[in-house]
Amino acid sequence: MEPSAQLLSIAQVADLARIHKDTLLRWLRQGWVVEPGRDRRGWRVWTQNETRAVLAFASAPHTVKTEDSSPQTSELSARVQHIDWDFREAKTNYLTHGLHPYPAKYIPQIPNALIQEFSRLGDNVADIFCGSGTTLVEGLLLRRNVIGVDANPLAGLISKAKTTPLQPGDKEFLLELIDRASRFASHITVDDQPSLFASSTFVSSAAQPDDKAISFWFEPFVVEELAEIRCWCQALPTESARNLALVSFSAIIVGVSHQDSDTRYVRRQKGIKPGDTMRRFAQVLADNTNAVDKFTEILDPQLSCQVTVADVLQGPKLPMLDLVVCSPPYPNAYSYHLYHMTRMLWLEMNQPEFKKREIGSHRKFSSPGKNAATIETFGAEMLNVFMWLGNVVKPNHHACFIVGDSTIRGQRFDNADVLRDAASQAGWIQIARWQRNMKETSKAFNPAIGKIKTEHIVVFKNRETRP
Repeated sequence: MEPSAQLLSIAQVADLARIHKDTLLRWLRQGWVVEPGRDRRGWRVWTQNETRAVLAFASAPHTVKTEDSSPQTSELSARVQHIDWDFREAKTNYLTHGLHPYPAKYIPQIPNALIQEFSRLGDNVADIFCGSGTTLVEGLLLRRNVIGVDANPLAGLISKAKTTPLQPGDKEFLLELIDRASRFASHITVDDQPSLFASSTFVSSAAQPDDKAISFWFEPFVVEELAEIRCWCQALPTESARNLALVSFSAIIVGVSHQDSDTRYVRRQKGIKPGDTMRRFAQVLADNTNAVDKFTEILDPQLSCQVTVADVLQGPKLPMLDLVVCSPPYPNAYSYHLYHMTRMLWLEMNQPEFKKREIGSHRKFSSPGKNAATIETFGAEMLNVFMWLGNVVKPNHHACFIVGDSTIRGQRFDNADVLRDAASQAGWIQIARWQRNMKETSKAFNPAIGKIKTEHIVVFKNRETRP
């Protein structure tokens, strides 16, 4: 599209270049495009020639250096090499990113930068290990259509809640539920009473999970409060409201249980008192409703988000993709099926089935048996993934992986090398690789395995044609 002779705003120039305005602002800060003039209000305005210069920079090929410093040509960007990938001072819990705790998730600034540089407005951007939906949220904010895949049904629920705008009536339904939980918390007692709610006129009949793990991990009064909350959430009239309420419900479960934390499967007393569970739920749901409300205000309603609970090793059917940005589970680092077990029980999810599908599970790689997984297991799984991606990612388009090292039976493995080898066998080309330092509080899984201090960002390019 030819720019007009009139002066253009930053939003108009960004639209012509098919980039987000945040991308253009970053180019200006880095000095990659010339700073335009300003109008009498102090706002940037672009002339016709300045606009053409931006469009030329956006579409020009750039030289990218690979890990071994040999130059290769990419249609996209050496600009990413100038980004400070450590993002030490970055705020990470804005908008819906803080809806639910989820161990080992990467910070949103990483997918944001990769999406800006390796895709255009309206492209299909996927995260095939979407976890709690970080990439999906950033893709929507950058005006891309997004697709998320994860074998974990809890991840699917969280991702849907984080990326779904509030529908008409949702906010009122949720505010009523917040008020209901707060009022019930003030009536709860267990002092010499036969029931948690005996001091009120209410009689609880909410169903409770039929599993011995529930009585092991939760106090009886906590079980009764959780059962009530779950019943209320499930009764909400819209799917969007139900999902947000259930994610808020799930978010408090480990905190009111005897499980030490999301990353420590150890039983301990926490001093939870009657009514605390209701109060925590009300507060979390209030915070989450506010976050999704803000997200709804800025979300482009024309964009689409598709979240699928599926095993990527089975090659789920997806629309053709312009870009993949993901972080695969690190071998031997974490067992989501184990640490999310109580949440999955309360949400009536098939935890044993997910356990069989989980890639990288610590239990699978630390098993003492002869059939224990090895680094070769992970390599074979990633080869399967790249073979599948070769047919769903458009030719000459990219897949970006963020991955750290693993320790398996005392030996350290570079998972970025494993990905490179698997990608090469599947016909992909590694075009770039960077290392970033992580915050000291990040990714502390099992001390026996070792704390991950760095991780790699690796960019692969799909070949031009497929047999």
